[in-house]
Amino acid sequence: MNNSTYRQCSVSVMDTISDPAIAFDEKGICNYYYEFKEAASASVISGEEGIQQLHQLAATIKSAGKRQPYDCIMGLSGGVDSTYVALLAKELGLRPLAVHFDNGWNSELAVMNIENIVSKLGFDLFTYVINWEEFKDLQLSYLKASVVDIEAITDHAIIATLYRLAGEKNIKYILSGTNVQTENTLPNAWIFSKTDHINIKAIHKQFGTVPLKTFPFMNSKVKRYYQAVKGIESVAILNYVSYNKSEVKKRIEEELGWRDYGGKHYESVWTRFYQGYILPQKFKIDKRKAHLSDLIFSSQITKEQALAELETAIYDPEVFKADYMFVLKKLGLTKDDFNAIMKLPVRSHYDFDYEKPIDQHYPLLKPLKNLYRLLFPI
Repeated sequence: MNNSTYRQCSVSVMDTISDPAIAFDEKGICNYYYEFKEAASASVISGEEGIQQLHQLAATIKSAGKRQPYDCIMGLSGGVDSTYVALLAKELGLRPLAVHFDNGWNSELAVMNIENIVSKLGFDLFTYVINWEEFKDLQLSYLKASVVDIEAITDHAIIATLYRLAGEKNIKYILSGTNVQTENTLPNAWIFSKTDHINIKAIHKQFGTVPLKTFPFMNSKVKRYYQAVKGIESVAILNYVSYNKSEVKKRIEEELGWRDYGGKHYESVWTRFYQGYILPQKFKIDKRKAHLSDLIFSSQITKEQALAELETAIYDPEVFKADYMFVLKKLGLTKDDFNAIMKLPVRSHYDFDYEKPIDQHYPLLKPLKNLYRLLFPI
């Protein structure tokens, strides 16, 4: 892209490099600003009203789980979002089962943070350790497929694990760290559906070599079963509070001994390498632009502060050197192998089979589609 076609949002740091399909209004404000405001208006309930509704929700969760060892379940990565969810759960008097998904890429700091969180809050911790040979083969398959959302397999497995455990233990509520205020902006070109088991299997079928015997798959029908039949609901409790990232970091550092990873989701060595090197080098994606733009939209930082942050190195050179050698060794790749993967042409997830809407699978059921959605909302 030449300089004459480059354009940046007048409010945020999203630009035509981040998303060639970005749209601007007559003031130069991009579509992501308006999407954020719409999402915040629909989902974020701050101030006294938010606190009041959060306590009402907590009372409902307690009532639903009063005869069970746990009244809710939550994923715990050791990152800012999940740590704050854990702290809020404790303040609300909830009894969550904390679940950590170990895909083999935990940093030592992440392990330490998780141990501090559960010990200081008094929560039980269940760690799901995935079969490494299967997961490694999946990651290698995605690298060879040359698709953008390599993290989809981790996200898919986390969702499946939480719903399955909730179903087994008769837990009705999943506490989610998803929130509008710090992670609403995400171009479609950067991600793929996290619940699409068909796409995962299709990519693995073409490039994988290890049978997926234990990987926790989750499709939309299974999710509908857990929601409609088992009555399991995911609730984004961070949307009920004023979520200021820097203030929350200070709080969890002081109260839980939490230590910063230096980047969003950098508690995982793989995620740090993926976001800090693979995405910008191969896909020309700097995820900081989206994260920083959300902080601008929610009035937590200024555009000038965001631009200054983007001037800093996306990856500490010394950390990168160590991560590079570690990742290649763990995946069983030589430098030549990895360089060849990085040079492969970028492909779309839609180049492989994917989960279609029910009426595409069964055209005769199209008239019943709305009834199906009514009975089994996703």
